[in-house]
Amino acid sequence: MKLLVGFSRIFVGVLFIFSGFIKLNDPLGFSYKLQEYFSPEVLGLDFLVPFSLVIAIVLVVFELVVGIMLLIGYLPKFTVWSLLLMIVFFTFLTFYSAYFNKVTDCGCFGDAIPLTPWQSFIKDVILLVFILILFFNRKLITPVLNPISHRWIIFLSFILSFWFCYHVLMHLPVFDFRAYKIGNNIEELMQVPEDAQKAVYEYEWTFMHNGEEVKLITDGTYPKQEGEFVGVETTMIEEGYVPLIQDFEIEANGEVITSQILDAEKLFMVVAYDLSHTEQEGFKAIQDLAAEANEKGYNVVGLTASNDADQQKIIEKFQLDFEFYQVDKKVLQTIVRSNPGLLVMEKGTIVQKKHWFDAADIRL
Repeated sequence: MKLLVGFSRIFVGVLFIFSGFIKLNDPLGFSYKLQEYFSPEVLGLDFLVPFSLVIAIVLVVFELVVGIMLLIGYLPKFTVWSLLLMIVFFTFLTFYSAYFNKVTDCGCFGDAIPLTPWQSFIKDVILLVFILILFFNRKLITPVLNPISHRWIIFLSFILSFWFCYHVLMHLPVFDFRAYKIGNNIEELMQVPEDAQKAVYEYEWTFMHNGEEVKLITDGTYPKQEGEFVGVETTMIEEGYVPLIQDFEIEANGEVITSQILDAEKLFMVVAYDLSHTEQEGFKAIQDLAAEANEKGYNVVGLTASNDADQQKIIEKFQLDFEFYQVDKKVLQTIVRSNPGLLVMEKGTIVQKKHWFDAADIRL
């Protein structure tokens, strides 16, 4: 039992630290995921949406620190109770998402390791088993260091976690696991290779023949069956190739102009998914930078999901000499964790990406 508790302690502690750190690297991304869970279509807790970032930060810092507490053996009773309550809640959440197909990715490991809802649920069930082992054998969780040092370790863990969180919020995630990271070519990642694996579907056809229901399964060809056709159900049995970027589309007056924008030799892009809630200090920094980009032959564009009225307000207020084009809000939130954020691109390849706070670091 001591060996099993020791293994469970290391396994659970390391996993909680890893999961917490991955989400702490991108607290905005985790807050967007929480907004999905809080939405009326999922849990109906939309009154929590304005507090999603605060909740995200508190959750991930606590998750990371509890993992450290387990490893060093600090306050074992409090630690295992915290772990148990967290995993019961997460298991319910992932089961709910999987069973009702509400949220397609739980965000457990951010963008580093995307998991399907059922994979997330299975992961949580396995964790629950190991945490129950720890819960019923908590007397075997002994300190590994001098107990006096434990408080300092936990105190420093909290301080460093909050400092790291502040750093990534005021700049950008240190580790970028998304498809829009520096060095990636957006157009290339939207393409489907000619020899790519195609999805495989199964078709179940229903007919009425001599008063009896007849079901036939084919690969899509219409079956030779006498009787009256009732309907057909399609099931994907093997997923085909899915490009890393599927929904990036730039629109101007209802016309798709994605290729025209991305094909520019030199492109300076301002991304602001919501102009009505943008950090306006960012546009003060953007004014001079956009003017410099224009002088140096860059195509300067803005991307937003906001309406024309909000666009016009920002353009007039900061005397911006470029236009905004429409892009899906979720896509813009994925591209850069800043509102506004800045990208420099060459023929569709991202060569620089900055938070507006670091606008001075952009090199044109």
